Amino acid sequence: MKSGASAASPTAKSFNFGSSRLLALAQQLRVYKPPLSSSFDEREELLAYKESTRKSITHVGFQESMAPVRFRPKKAAVLICLFEGDDGDLRVILTKRSSTLSTHSGEVSLPGGKAEEHDKDDGITATREAEEEIKLDPSLVDVVAFLEPFLSQHLLRVIPVVGILWDRKAFNPTPNPAEVEAVFDAPFEMFLKDENRRSEEFDWMGEKHLVHFFDYKTGDSDYVIWGLTARILIRAATVVYQRPPAFIEQKPNLKYSKMNQATRLYGWLKPLANLHESCENGRLLGHVPAYCLRYLVGISSR
Repeated sequence: MKSGASAASPTAKSFNFGSSRLLALAQQLRVYKPPLSSSFDEREELLAYKESTRKSITHVGFQESMAPVRFRPKKAAVLICLFEGDDGDLRVILTKRSSTLSTHSGEVSLPGGKAEEHDKDDGITATREAEEEIKLDPSLVDVVAFLEPFLSQHLLRVIPVVGILWDRKAFNPTPNPAEVEAVFDAPFEMFLKDENRRSEEFDWMGEKHLVHFFDYKTGDSDYVIWGLTARILIRAATVVYQRPPAFIEQKPNLKYSKMNQATRLYGWLKPLANLHESCENGRLLGHVPAYCLRYLVGISSR
């Protein structure tokens, strides 16, 4: 994946209109760089743990090909497509997945999907999938930033791609009925506010986790935005508005060391054939920060 957004959007130079707010936002996001590991010591700690993990696998009899240190999740990308509403507010395009899909049916999601071999970067993946799902022409989207990866419950390394839709009127949402039931947009700032939001607490790997649910009504339709989609949008809104959410995003006791995270995750990352069944609440896998796995499973930092 390319580290800069300027090279990821071949049509970026063709965008020469838009409000001063959108222009300033595009400039701000083009220089954004996702955070890497916070310290050299933590990196060394996890690298040391990887070596001890190899020895542990030998002792317990796991096949080397099934060891966490050899695991490579498949890549995917989602598009956080922002545009300016009639009232001047920043809005984001969302979809409701088809009720006939085998996974996450009827749930709210961001346009996106799995990477294909011919995709040159994550921006191409996200905009290609958006075109397939809702007929959003990639030439209308100015890709300006990539956020840090998230790990989905289906073991996809999901890259959030931020794009700006300069001309909202040029986009005529046309859902692909095989994948999408509805297309709508929501105020982007709502993902930093404590209004119409609730959370549920789950126990996972011996720790308390918060899962956020945002209720949103538009016209005659009611939507609930939660899970991985909500987590990505909270993070993206934090980056765009450059302030934290007005609510507690995670429980304070989650601030244990990365070494402890890796140790706990090893108990989860057992033979991959039994991976999904080993989690007491599989949907929560979508809330595991990717940095917890970055070194453990051998994903290079960007």
